[in-house]
Amino acid sequence: MSGATLEAYLASCTTHGDEIARGVAAVIQRLSTAALDVRKLVSQGALGPAFSGTRGGSNADGDLQKDLDVVCDGLFLSCLQSAPVACYASEELENPVLLDPNARLAVAIDPLDGSSNIDTNVSIGTVFSVLPAVKGPGCDPTQSFLQPGNRQLAAGFFLYGQQTALVLSLGKGTEIFIFSSRLGCFVQGYKSVNIPERTSEFAINMSNYRHWEEAIRLYVDDCLAGSEGPRERDFNMRWIASLVADAYRILVRGGIFLYPADGRKGYHQGRLRLGF
Repeated sequence: MSGATLEAYLASCTTHGDEIARGVAAVIQRLSTAALDVRKLVSQGALGPAFSGTRGGSNADGDLQKDLDVVCDGLFLSCLQSAPVACYASEELENPVLLDPNARLAVAIDPLDGSSNIDTNVSIGTVFSVLPAVKGPGCDPTQSFLQPGNRQLAAGFFLYGQQTALVLSLGKGTEIFIFSSRLGCFVQGYKSVNIPERTSEFAINMSNYRHWEEAIRLYVDDCLAGSEGPRERDFNMRWIASLVADAYRILVRGGIFLYPADGRKGYHQGRLRLGF
């Protein structure tokens, strides 16, 4: 099934003349344009100039920083320079970047989630969050990114896989857009997505089993017990190790993706962050 183009959908969400809503729509449009440039880079694989190079350091989350991460970050930062964005925070940057102190929006982004899997041709993506910029005399841009999740004005991710997809929420449901090479734009493929209540799939890194808290181990044990266990049905495990790929699968056909807190140093609060 198919629906409106992304441009038409965003226009329908800004019919009431709300300046903030128009700003959010402009940001989503700019991000989608940059995402298509990232798609081209990713599709080159090992033939791309920034495919396999590393910077020898780590990003803000402690992951090894690749050249491609930095190139993609530059694309998104550049596309937002003329958008109504006050500040920009990226997983690839140590501190937020101040763009326009008079603007009313803030954008947080992971420019290339799952980039450690790119050499295996696994789907990777871009995760983003749009927030109201925190204002005030001498206000630190960091404050805009320390707000609770329910303050988000928009959130979503681009997925670079067999199809290039955009999962988007403006606070009233979740829509999925697919890039149409025929039309040259994103087109609504799934409307008002709801995660199926029942499924037979779960995703978790089983190599960390020994580090988990008892409740997590018991949950997974029940799934592994299958139809002979307390859940009385068989389960498949789908661990892609790419947040965007796992999340997309769950939105389309259900399931659960877990990266729980465990006993290892630095993992006491799990690995899912506020931006998503």
